[in-house]
Amino acid sequence: MINLGIARLPIAAALALALGPARAASDFPAWAYPVAAPAQPGTLAPPEDANPRRVPDSAIALTRAQFAAHLTAVPDWHPEEHPAMPPIASVGREPQVWACAYCHLPNGAGRPENASLAGLPVGYLRQQVADFRNGRRAGSEPRRAPQNFMIALAKEATDGEVAQAAAYFSSLKPESFVRVVETRTVPRSYVAGAMLARVPGGGTEPLGSRIIEMPVDLDRADNRDSRTRYIAFVPVGSVRAGEILVTVGKPGMQAPLCGVCHGPDLRGLGEVPRLAGRSPSYLMRQLYDFKSGTRTGASGLMKAVTANLSEEEMIAITAYVTSRGP
Repeated sequence: MINLGIARLPIAAALALALGPARAASDFPAWAYPVAAPAQPGTLAPPEDANPRRVPDSAIALTRAQFAAHLTAVPDWHPEEHPAMPPIASVGREPQVWACAYCHLPNGAGRPENASLAGLPVGYLRQQVADFRNGRRAGSEPRRAPQNFMIALAKEATDGEVAQAAAYFSSLKPESFVRVVETRTVPRSYVAGAMLARVPGGGTEPLGSRIIEMPVDLDRADNRDSRTRYIAFVPVGSVRAGEILVTVGKPGMQAPLCGVCHGPDLRGLGEVPRLAGRSPSYLMRQLYDFKSGTRTGASGLMKAVTANLSEEEMIAITAYVTSRGP
């Protein structure tokens, strides 16, 4: 809920009230870069489950073996929701190039560990693959598997394959599956694959200065259902604080953040990508990577924008932008 009283305060006072007291520089925001612990030596692999799996609103049944290894066509539970996928998106070119839709999903919605691609400009998508290929999107956590997979894939994919994938994902209508909830406490979480998930029966813990994004139904996410929904728990007051930063600006800055380049509705402008409704985990990583210098592919504008942002301000911007919907 937005506190309308904040809007009548001077910008600096409103931000201070919404973000809370300043604190010392934090450590690396590991919550935005989940890395699963390595398997313990001698740990037995779970037995293969040959039972067919199903997801809501789909008549299709698939076994885990049919999609978990991503060696055949990606699990497409809702083929009616998108046009025919090109081979690079649906099958890929194993072992060098995974099918794009395995990670980014057939509808382009993506997951917390990667990017939503639906509706992004073709030129922007092609440039991002080039940036991964040329070392301009190394990421701030070298152990994070999705980043490393994308870097390796970009080096192997042909220009023709990249062009086909970019055209396909750009043609899709973006949709957000993330609901933003302001709170002071969150369910305890663990790293499931490359995302956070609720510890079964694990109780709660203080949220603090973090964003915790997790699937509502982990089984649905594990089945790679493109309609999986997520909850993003954000600090109380962060949405309003982010709105001030994005639409009004920060003391000492010449203009409001984001809208000048990404459009007044944050839904993209020309070759500049959409921000509204995207995964907060993804958005937070990009802001941090621009500031840390581990993402250099965009113009110097993003480096300049993030240079003077605190972690709390990045969290607030991310919470607000995600709450806007696509």
